[in-house]
Amino acid sequence: MIRNLNIFLIFTSVLMLSGVYALKFSIENTAGERTALIAEIDSQEGQLSLLKADEAVLNQPGHIEPIVRRHELALAIAPVKQEQFGAFADLPMRPAKPNTSAMDSLFESLEAGIDPIDAILELEGIE
Repeated sequence: MIRNLNIFLIFTSVLMLSGVYALKFSIENTAGERTALIAEIDSQEGQLSLLKADEAVLNQPGHIEPIVRRHELALAIAPVKQEQFGAFADLPMRPAKPNTSAMDSLFESLEAGIDPIDAILELEGIE
């Protein structure tokens, strides 16, 4: 009985040892993949930084102006003039304040039962 138990324990120990060995190599592979991904991300961040720097240089007016001048006739464009933005004189004026005394007299006449609209309609002959 003890002999069978020892054989079973040795077999189980060998099986568990092979499982731990496989797990160790699996973790090492995962760590290697992680390291490779981190290196790739660093490389792409470096490329992105270079692209942003290039974009900043290419968007400067000193770089764009010669290109615009070269293609000005083909694109039918011209520099913006100040007159295109309008002037302060073109802005609409603020509306006048309502005549409060006229509104007060209208409400007083309505409360007294006199409708001024009826008087206007009678003068114009409209019923």
